[in-house]
Amino acid sequence: MNANEIPYKTYLSENEVPTAWYNLRADMPVKPAPLLNPGTGKPVTAEELGHVFCDALVAQELDNDTRFIPIPAEVCDFYRMFRPSPLIRAYFLERALGTPAHIYYKFEGNNTSGSHKLNSAAAQAYYAKEQGLKGVTTETGAGQWGTALSMACAFFHLDCKVFMVKCSYEQKPFRREVMRTYGADVTPSPSMTTEVGRKMNADHPGTTGSLGCAISEAVEAAVTREGYRYVLGSVLNQVLLHQSIIGLEKHAALAKLGVKPDVIIGCAGGGSNLGGLIAPFMGEKLRGENDYRIIAVEPASCPSFTRGRYAYDFCDTGRVCPLAKMYTLGHDFIPSANHAGGLRYHGMSPVLSELYDEGMMEARSVEQTSVFAAAQQFARTEGILPAPESSHAIRVAIDEALRCKEEGKAENIVFGLTGTGYFDLVAYKNFNDGSMMDYIPTDAELEANFAKMPKVG
Repeated sequence: MNANEIPYKTYLSENEVPTAWYNLRADMPVKPAPLLNPGTGKPVTAEELGHVFCDALVAQELDNDTRFIPIPAEVCDFYRMFRPSPLIRAYFLERALGTPAHIYYKFEGNNTSGSHKLNSAAAQAYYAKEQGLKGVTTETGAGQWGTALSMACAFFHLDCKVFMVKCSYEQKPFRREVMRTYGADVTPSPSMTTEVGRKMNADHPGTTGSLGCAISEAVEAAVTREGYRYVLGSVLNQVLLHQSIIGLEKHAALAKLGVKPDVIIGCAGGGSNLGGLIAPFMGEKLRGENDYRIIAVEPASCPSFTRGRYAYDFCDTGRVCPLAKMYTLGHDFIPSANHAGGLRYHGMSPVLSELYDEGMMEARSVEQTSVFAAAQQFARTEGILPAPESSHAIRVAIDEALRCKEEGKAENIVFGLTGTGYFDLVAYKNFNDGSMMDYIPTDAELEANFAKMPKVG
């Protein structure tokens, strides 16, 4: 098949749910840098990754060449519970803004887990079950990934152990209880149940935790238990692969409407949503078929793209995971407890990092009070209470729509609404009470973390 003849429609079922995931790496002239073994400094092998991840997921993680990877029938059946997800035109928001722009959003919150995370959770739980494993371990920040994975594990009859970043564990008890209802064991991180957690608590008394630390604990829990593997909800190549279902559906829906997006906007923490949202459009851009403005939006309190370094770094605080070349704030970076949402990972997907470094997309950081102001405006006009993570994309979508108003341009703006915010009401309360504060790390704080990064080539 010629690279310029990618028949996305070939991989749609009758109800327009994709039957294959699209591997964006196959169309990247410069591939993401390989993961490195921190002990040897050499690219990690499938055998080494197999001690941590499921075998089928290892194959997907290392596959840079296969454009379309069939979705197993059992996963397709699972997807039918909530896919295709709707593409919605934000008529009421457009009217409120008085903009000539047309605003569309792909809504991924129409499932019990409340977010896009279920797209990869279903796949990873399926592969773990197929391998005959007893269960999986993972981490979660705001709780959306943990909620999705606990739901998928219940469906495929797997044990699920979740390490939840401590500040989120305390701020979002209802998200935690949804996980427990699905049968997951949920532990605040850093905990006293792992060596990594005990060391973190000793080194940083009273710490509210970080996603990097929770990853370390989850990996340790997996490799020390027979019949368990670790699964991750973002950053990795395999996760962006599974999330491509978002972009494929969006591509088909826009084509049916005869709409070509001018601007595509997604929130960015580790990269799962953004990578999936833009996949087929970025593929067209890489192949020279179409051009789009693609904007990654991240919190000013955790600005990996806009203030990070593009270098090899540990994927976790405990330094038990491989090294990844990515935009990073340093593996010791701990976001302020004042940071209300997810998007709190210290690094960014190697795929997206490479694309950003090549200038294929833009990045913007926004402060959380402005994010919640956008969330409030969206809720009052469109009737959906958005997740704080999604609201980063809403903020920039509004800003772009207002730019169109000033310039008199009727551009098509598309963003990803990754999930709902009904378990984030403490943050909404703080915003409504006027007690929410913005925090931006200083250059000195970031430099201190950069200095601790490994010295790799």
